[in-house]
Amino acid sequence: MKIIKVREQSDVHRMSLLAHEIWWQHFPPIIGEDQVAYMVEKFQSEQAMLEQLEQGYEYFLADLDGEAVGYAGVVPDLNTHKLMLSKLYVIATDRGKGVGQALLDLIESKCVEEGFNRIWLTVNRANKGPINWYIKRGFTIVKEIDMDIGDGFIMDDYVMEKPIGDDEEMTE
Repeated sequence: MKIIKVREQSDVHRMSLLAHEIWWQHFPPIIGEDQVAYMVEKFQSEQAMLEQLEQGYEYFLADLDGEAVGYAGVVPDLNTHKLMLSKLYVIATDRGKGVGQALLDLIESKCVEEGFNRIWLTVNRANKGPINWYIKRGFTIVKEIDMDIGDGFIMDDYVMEKPIGDDEEMTE
């Protein structure tokens, strides 16, 4: 497996196609087709990802045997010394092959290298598989949020965090 830092528009294009496929595979039973369509366009489209890169996001694309199979997006919060894991998705056919773990390992290394003491993320409260996956990897649920994302849609999520580096040692 190869993980690349997304820099080229062609990589953003590949990632957005993968995002579209993953979201339409996984999320309709959880949030409904209308909200999937809205969120893919607003947050996972090529244009949205290009804008996010301009705003300080970093993206990483996982490639397995020449195929894009997963991606992660992070954005630093310099004020809190936390790194937000905005996106971590793996296509259904390649889950269980270590792709998600490889992306998370890369993000954790990035945290240590850049001096961040926590990774945090949001996950839909009905998205049980990923919630359990994160818990097994040291994340804890720190709160529930209901966030209006526009067009009448609400994200009813958990906020999860994982301490990294020195902060991890202090909490054990």
